[in-house]
Amino acid sequence: MNKANLSVFASGIGSNLLAIHKASMDKSFPGKLQLVICNKICPAFELAKSLNYDTKLISNLDKDKFEEIAHQELIKKKIDLICLAGYMRVLSPKFVFKWKNKILNIHPSILPLFPGLNTHKKILLNGVKIHGSTVHIVNERLDSGKILGQFAFAVKSNDLDFLIYNIKKYENLLYPEVIKKYIWTFLFKEDKFLNYKNIHIDNVVFSY
Repeated sequence: MNKANLSVFASGIGSNLLAIHKASMDKSFPGKLQLVICNKICPAFELAKSLNYDTKLISNLDKDKFEEIAHQELIKKKIDLICLAGYMRVLSPKFVFKWKNKILNIHPSILPLFPGLNTHKKILLNGVKIHGSTVHIVNERLDSGKILGQFAFAVKSNDLDFLIYNIKKYENLLYPEVIKKYIWTFLFKEDKFLNYKNIHIDNVVFSY
């Protein structure tokens, strides 16, 4: 089975990195994680090293230099798809153009609502009763690319930590599934995967 070469960009705890890793262990998953790039020392960086992935730390550089080095590393590993997973820098339009339709991101809100940072606090401050996350294609504008999948659940508590816990838990389910579908439909052109799925898990609605 042919597999797409994946790279993960990460800056945080690495929960979605771990989810992608676990998914890729399944023989039916159409991607193979080949490269992890971090812009700082973080739990995701340590996790990637512990899992024996080719892990690059590209830190303390301006955006242009970071992206130049990252681009060369991606070319070297023949990467087909970049998955941003808690990556906390905005990529330049120039870099996005080079990798057009080959960068995915997971954002912790139901886009187009609440792009940018501090989404959980914004949800609570605005009294919003539904929260979730979105996987989208990265384009030159912040959190505005084509939506590929989302999940949503009812906000029943003002407990910020519990809200974040739920977001992470269900992101780890959604992201690998959307990546899998995107590889099949966009990279491998398999029409049988085009139909949207709507799934309910723990009263959470997934659509992708």
